[in-house]
Amino acid sequence: MAASKSTNTYNRQNWEEADFPILCQTCLGDNPYIRMTKEKFGRECKICDRPFTIFRWCPGARMRFKKTEICQTCSKIKNVCQTCLLDLEYGLPIQVRDAALNIKDEMPKSEVNKEYYSQNIERQIANIDGVQAAGAVGKAQAPSDLLMKLARTTPYYKRNRPHICSFWVKGECRRGEECPYRHERPTDPDDPLADQNIKDRFYGTNDPVAEKLMRRADTMPKLEPPDDKTVTTLYVGGLGDKVTEENLRNHFYQFGEIRSINVVQKQQCAFVTFTTRTAAEQAAEKSFQKLILKGRRLNVKWGKSQGQQGVAVKNIEGGKEPQYEPVPGLPGALPMPPMPADGSQPSNFFNLDQDDSQLPPLPGGPVGPMGPLGGPPGRLTRGPPPRMMHHQQPPPPGAFDFPPPGFPALPGYRGPPPFHPGARPPPPGVRPPPPGVRPPPPGIRPPMGLPPPGQAVHYPSQDPQRMGTGTTQE
Repeated sequence: MAASKSTNTYNRQNWEEADFPILCQTCLGDNPYIRMTKEKFGRECKICDRPFTIFRWCPGARMRFKKTEICQTCSKIKNVCQTCLLDLEYGLPIQVRDAALNIKDEMPKSEVNKEYYSQNIERQIANIDGVQAAGAVGKAQAPSDLLMKLARTTPYYKRNRPHICSFWVKGECRRGEECPYRHERPTDPDDPLADQNIKDRFYGTNDPVAEKLMRRADTMPKLEPPDDKTVTTLYVGGLGDKVTEENLRNHFYQFGEIRSINVVQKQQCAFVTFTTRTAAEQAAEKSFQKLILKGRRLNVKWGKSQGQQGVAVKNIEGGKEPQYEPVPGLPGALPMPPMPADGSQPSNFFNLDQDDSQLPPLPGGPVGPMGPLGGPPGRLTRGPPPRMMHHQQPPPPGAFDFPPPGFPALPGYRGPPPFHPGARPPPPGVRPPPPGVRPPPPGIRPPMGLPPPGQAVHYPSQDPQRMGTGTTQE
């Protein structure tokens, strides 16, 4: 038997119709020309079980399709996204937000009580302007320090990636790059993040993501003030192109009088100097990991003293020695050579810090500027012990130790070697070889194209008669 028209109309009066979903920026995606499909009363809400209008869309390339999971009434009660159920203002789970704001919003879970509670909330939403959140969230106080530390300021589009392909995990996926799912190794099944429930997230109980964020907040470092009481400067990093000096002044003036604000646009940082140390400490405490300007989370640290930037002073035996910070990326010092096993002195390969009396005698007397010439053979008479000694070696075969032109003769120089007793004198018109050049042995001709030894090379282009300088006799 078909239901009457009056009964059908009564049942549908609490169903929800909407023209656009309530979404966070991450779920909406980065595509400004997004396309959505809309279906009225397409599915029941997973919280209140009432039919509502569902929306389905793709947030971007190589992303999975997403859809709304809860109705807009439940979304407005908790001020959360209809898809991911994270807070619209801070991007955090409901359990973390309620713990930071001390909110105890106990919603009924039975069927009759949920419907009655939803009707009361709808009346309350109709009486407000729609900007302020409904329920206990709208009555909460100002954001706490925990929310400012954990709040997400930029979208996290990695959350929209496709799910892992189960066929690829089993080694049976044949679609290759055309597969719309991820071909990656799955996470540990025992990981608490692998077991998430949408109702636990909405009611704020036993949410593994919230527990992970709470543990992270407990282990966050704290900003300790420097020992130098004269430091009243704070370093503010990560300004970007939107944060200006006026924005910094509007935030930091509430802590005390500001002496100067120096903005380094090239490095995207600024230095805020206060007149008193108390104002600087209060500003550092209230702004460390909590300062968000123009949608950017700024990094706040203490400035360094001008006299100790990059230098650490330590006491050594009653004195002070500057110790510079090591430069990153440089190799460390070389290790010392190993000591011999028998306990003797290590080998001194380079004659470092060695007395000259232990050096072997030098053939031909001292050489170089380390000592005066004419001293005892093989000894250096004056000067500090050398760091490295170059021992004089005998000349190679075919070379003689004659001095170059323009240099005085060294002690022990014997002059150019004489001709062999059996050698013939040079023929007329052939110059003898220069001193220090040995003539070729008898029977060996010069190479092709070269003149005999001692004979100059004749270049026809340099003939005086061909160059027009010759004279004719009459």
